[in-house]
Amino acid sequence: MPHFTVVPVQDNSPSNYDSLEGINWVDYRDTGQGGYPGHGDTVSSDGHGNHKEDSPFLSSSDSASKRNDFYDKNLALFEEELDIRPKVSSLLSRLVNYTNVTQGAKEHEEAESADASRKQVPKSPNMGTLMGVYLPCLQNIFGVILFLRLTWIVGTAGVVQSFLIVLMCCSCTMLTAISMSAIATNGVVPAGGAYFMISRSLGPEFGGAVGLCFYLGTTFAAAMYILGAIEIFLKYLIPQAAIFHPADIHAGSGAMLNNMRVYGTICLSLMAVVVFVGVKYVNKFASLFLACVIISIVSIYAGAVKSIFQPPEFPICMLGNRTLVRDLFDVCDKKVIVGNETVPSKLWKNFCSSENSSSAHCDEYFAQNNVTEIPGIPGLASGIIKENMWGDYMEKGQILEKASLSSVDVHGSMETFGFYVSADIATSFTLLVGIFFPSATGIMAGSNRSGDLRDAQKSIPIGTILAITTTSLVYFSSVVLFGACIEGVVLRDKFGDAVRKNLVVGTLSWPSPWVIVIGSFFSTVGAGLQSLTGAPRLLQAIAKDNIIPFLRVFGHSKANGEPTWALLLTGLIAELGILIASLDMVAPILSMFFLMCYLFVNLACAVQTLLRTPNWRPRFRYYHWALSFLGMSMCLALMFISSWYYAIVAMGIAGMIYKYIEYQGAEKEWGDGIRGLSLSAARYSLLRLEAGPPHTKNWRPQLLVLLKLDEDLHVKYPRMLTFASQLKAGKGLTIVGSVIQGNFLECYGETQASEQAIKNMMEIERVKGFCQVVVASKVREGIAHLIQSCGLGGMKHNTVVMGWPYGWRQSEDPRAWKTFINTVRCTTAAHLALMVPKNVSFYPSNHERFTDGYIDVWWIVHDGGMLMLLPFLLKQHKVWRKCKMRIFTVAQMDDNSIQMKKDLATFLYQLRLEAEVEVVEMHDSDISAYTYERTLMMEQRSQMLKQMRLSSAERDREAQLVKDRHSLIRMGSLYSDEEEETIEVLPEKNQMTWTSEKIEAERRNRSNAPENFRELISIKPDQSNVRRMHTAVKLNEVIVNKSHDARLVLLNMPGPPRNAEGDENYMEFLEVLTEGLERVLLVRGGGREVITIYS
Repeated sequence: MPHFTVVPVQDNSPSNYDSLEGINWVDYRDTGQGGYPGHGDTVSSDGHGNHKEDSPFLSSSDSASKRNDFYDKNLALFEEELDIRPKVSSLLSRLVNYTNVTQGAKEHEEAESADASRKQVPKSPNMGTLMGVYLPCLQNIFGVILFLRLTWIVGTAGVVQSFLIVLMCCSCTMLTAISMSAIATNGVVPAGGAYFMISRSLGPEFGGAVGLCFYLGTTFAAAMYILGAIEIFLKYLIPQAAIFHPADIHAGSGAMLNNMRVYGTICLSLMAVVVFVGVKYVNKFASLFLACVIISIVSIYAGAVKSIFQPPEFPICMLGNRTLVRDLFDVCDKKVIVGNETVPSKLWKNFCSSENSSSAHCDEYFAQNNVTEIPGIPGLASGIIKENMWGDYMEKGQILEKASLSSVDVHGSMETFGFYVSADIATSFTLLVGIFFPSATGIMAGSNRSGDLRDAQKSIPIGTILAITTTSLVYFSSVVLFGACIEGVVLRDKFGDAVRKNLVVGTLSWPSPWVIVIGSFFSTVGAGLQSLTGAPRLLQAIAKDNIIPFLRVFGHSKANGEPTWALLLTGLIAELGILIASLDMVAPILSMFFLMCYLFVNLACAVQTLLRTPNWRPRFRYYHWALSFLGMSMCLALMFISSWYYAIVAMGIAGMIYKYIEYQGAEKEWGDGIRGLSLSAARYSLLRLEAGPPHTKNWRPQLLVLLKLDEDLHVKYPRMLTFASQLKAGKGLTIVGSVIQGNFLECYGETQASEQAIKNMMEIERVKGFCQVVVASKVREGIAHLIQSCGLGGMKHNTVVMGWPYGWRQSEDPRAWKTFINTVRCTTAAHLALMVPKNVSFYPSNHERFTDGYIDVWWIVHDGGMLMLLPFLLKQHKVWRKCKMRIFTVAQMDDNSIQMKKDLATFLYQLRLEAEVEVVEMHDSDISAYTYERTLMMEQRSQMLKQMRLSSAERDREAQLVKDRHSLIRMGSLYSDEEEETIEVLPEKNQMTWTSEKIEAERRNRSNAPENFRELISIKPDQSNVRRMHTAVKLNEVIVNKSHDARLVLLNMPGPPRNAEGDENYMEFLEVLTEGLERVLLVRGGGREVITIYS
């Protein structure tokens, strides 16, 4: 233990320690016990049963209002942070008062006090390793299989294979215990035991799935224990209590199964009532049930030792080499001497039709074979282990035979079949594994009681591993002792028919078989009660975590905390197991559920170890990820070995629960390992992607969608996201970005609100991707930052999607279209593709369906094949699926249009794209008057705006307009920017002193106005602009003529001019080019091939 010294600090002013931000402060300078009464429980709840672990460490900001204005002078440097970051003294006091109340049965023994304000001080945990972990684990591990089935398993599989079965099962649980010890010692394990460990290590999806599997396993375990108790009761304790009786000895086991169902249901009902009335009775009798188990096991060892000198008398009657049912006759002989006369025995009468030995017609096998009597328990020194070393698997109905006895092999009559001991089920190695495994379960008992332990991190590993070691040694030694002491046919006799209906293991025990019978009965009843107590509480813990919505009702409980509804459901599920009525059928079912639980415990430990998460610091050091993987592999192997179809069903149930929680369950963040695993996998994948750009075959548009937000921080054009979802269909990368104009320090809240608004809209439009909002002083700079910095490593966008700046013509402010053109230039410089959906409000929603129509591609210049690829991707979505694809290309006078059409059709065939092909011929024609007029209007408008911007009065008005707009709307449009650097924002009031020179200058300006107007009228359009306008007008005529009814038109987007002076004309050209078209997608390639003809 580290040594701490607390040095008092002298302070003249009285320290006023108040309960700051909900933390009970402790004054360590006070030498007396100056604590504050009524420390609250530090494990708080949010009203839905979600326990907030880690609450002592950082206080929430909502409680900052409670803080005192006076702070310790010694911590004045940190006083502004003390409302969210507690002092070390308060943290330590909080941790000292931390209580971990286990969700076992302890807290339900006493009803809650009527006075809710009174809080009982929790007792300090004081249980050690022996009482808290070791003995509870022993009680849970030893069970019904040891007493009712282990002898039969040894007889059927032989000593060697039985040893192997025990070794496999015990190795599996030992490896699981090592993993569990590592998890259990990595911090405090509150209520729920295995469920808590898995859910907090692997996340709510795995936790819920495995938690429910563990619950079902525990519930079926209750059914198995009850069936075992009823089997002991009806077979060995009071056989006369049977309600249903077979019609004759040849009848099957149907009557016995019905008896099991009736008595099992009655027993289950009684146990449920006991659990409902009060768990304290179950807990008080737990030590009695454990004593029964220990006494029974000791009596077996005592009997084995005694058999060396004096084997117990349990003779077996054999006819030839066949084993006879001993309680159907008295003397093991064909004839008996009564007085001086030899008469047929009762055995004779069973096999022969007449009592007259001379004229009787006897069974052929009976007539030709002798009756012999051999000892059922030869003893430890007899050497019988040589015969029992190897297995003897049998089919259903096969008679038990002793191979070393001679017999005449003739087929006897079927009427005498009921007099022989026969196998009731077909046996195999895999079946025996499934039946035995439940006797190795129960290793979680210690971790479930962690809240009652003095030092849980020390007791759980030691106690659990010691308990598994002890039980494994008992099983190994029992296998050897049974094989060395008991006759093989008796071992294979499941119900003891050959030894006068005695429990086979009871025949070996000392001083009496009744020790085992009574002890095993009480132990199975006790184990059933424990399972019925634990299962509802496990279900309640899952329900209170609120990860599975339909289980919420089972989180409720009655006044003293008893989970009533969970107990009712547990009883109904256990009744299903009891209706099966066969111990051998129920055991493999619960084996599946427990194996799945153990598998995920090992997986949790392995994942945490390999990820090396900072919080993974177990006190138990003797673990390794390889051991966990070995344990996980063994669990999986045992599942399929014991019953492959049960394994598939169990995994299917777990898988369905997993997917249900993933889609419907509540969002939880438990710091689980799967999240860390996802991060590691993402990092590995990103590093792999970093190797180089993707091959043309793997290229798909990875989108950066630039969104515009309105004044209320809502998405202005949601159809941009609709279009992105239709194009991507959930594949690849989508980043949705937006820019807020302002200062980051002041706009952080707006950023968070904007991100949330965008995420909500992404969810509505079913866009799977990421959101990023940046704050910049200028919108164009913010867009440049997004284009440069979005994405990570090789997972970066290669295509930018942005909207068209509507109303740019009507606006006197040039910043909207300048931002747009600047973004086009940025994407070109970054070698990114660009898509501009024009008239995006007319684009279809995700709920619309186009039943016909065309997607027209106007392929004017080659841009890497994006124009071909985009319609194909859109047609994968249900909205566009029925549309057909048409490709138009333009031919000049000197082109061979017929050959172009053939070549294009061949190219599309090689691309595996189905589309109609058309070559449009554009003849050289004179430039029309309309083209001149459009060009002239464009240039006049541009010149006029330029002159307006040069006038002083207009500058003042423009500056004031910018100022007013900035004060009203802090967040600018995505496609508008703050005033150009050349324009100065003037103060609110322009003060000016008029002089004679200034008055003369103003008059000259006014006299020049008519001349400026005359210049506008006399402008002659620039020839290069006329040519460009001519191209735009002619192309628009052709496109509107051919594609006026198309659902979507895809068009090459011409690049902006190299000279920035022609930017406004560029916008006009784009407007003319797309006039008269309802939906247009302007596409600009990124400078690389994105589609290939090769496979």
